[in-house]
Amino acid sequence: MRHALAAVLLALLAAAPAAAEPTRAGFAAEPASADARRLADWVVRSGDAHGRPFILVDKIGARVFAFDAAGQIRGAAPVLLGLARGDVSPPGIGSRKLSTITPAERITPAGRFEAGFGRNLTGKDILWVDYDAAISLHRVVTAKAAEKRLQRLATASIDDNRISYGCINVPVAFYEGVVRPLFLPASGIVYILPDIARLDDVFAMKGD
Repeated sequence: MRHALAAVLLALLAAAPAAAEPTRAGFAAEPASADARRLADWVVRSGDAHGRPFILVDKIGARVFAFDAAGQIRGAAPVLLGLARGDVSPPGIGSRKLSTITPAERITPAGRFEAGFGRNLTGKDILWVDYDAAISLHRVVTAKAAEKRLQRLATASIDDNRISYGCINVPVAFYEGVVRPLFLPASGIVYILPDIARLDDVFAMKGD
């Protein structure tokens, strides 16, 4: 009797449909642009992050979204970005002194980046986004009071979020409470949306 019951249960399990793979990212109640939602959905649907957590940086909206490996949002925050608009880092900029980088060259590049933690020249931990171009995501820098970076993050306007040399500045609470737990000990992917180029020209979202 028990063998017969076990056989029936196994047959039912075999016949049950497999759980459907998620096709959309979970933004919960977090507001996001159409391009950010489209890209996040594509990452989830295509498996482009290969089972790892990922971060989206919407340059036009000056906002960052962090997702777990299942594509569910874990947090969002305003960001400070490169002073200049553009989607490609100038050649060799990562090896140049900051004093030689002109305002027009202070670009946060767009694209898909394999990100991992490291340390800057002062020993602070940062999330390297593009190591060769010296682009990282890190706690907001407040060394120069005249730049008013904390105030820039706090304003509702996105017009004052362009200030850095290209790095992505995020609130300390977001970095400590979301980015570090999500990307440690494993690495993840950072997707930076363009602010000049077309989304489809930066990301090969085939079949989208």
